[in-house]
Amino acid sequence: MKTADIGPKPQSFDLEHATKANTDYRAVAWSGRYLQVTLMSIPVGGDIGLEAHPETDQFLRLDAGRGRVQMGTTKDTLTFEREVGDGWCVLVPAGTWHNITNIGTDPMQVYTIYAPAHHQPRKVQATAAAASADRDDAPAAWSVQPTHAPDEHG
Repeated sequence: MKTADIGPKPQSFDLEHATKANTDYRAVAWSGRYLQVTLMSIPVGGDIGLEAHPETDQFLRLDAGRGRVQMGTTKDTLTFEREVGDGWCVLVPAGTWHNITNIGTDPMQVYTIYAPAHHQPRKVQATAAAASADRDDAPAAWSVQPTHAPDEHG
């Protein structure tokens, strides 16, 4: 099931099914003016990538797989660590360094909600390497953004 990001228009779809069916590292499923939904598939042994969003709160939910969450105030001080699985959510306050590593034997299927929107609408990145190399991944001009402090990556 592929979900079409139609921008800030009413939308409805089976989020759990779409998350489990997604095979891309990241696929933007819906972009609103104030938040955004993305789907992620993290391969066995892979991770989301250590990062911090200074002005973006983030909600993540695992719909399949197992992961190890690490969070902290700096990239070298990850004092929060939990093992999570199907049905678990991870809440990341703005400015918090965070990562989730797939510690299971199957792909980790995740959806994430960013507030405010964080990626270009309709963006699909097949792999973490493609996402890292992507220089054209800014939120839409019509999304409401705070005064921008750049994201940080570990």
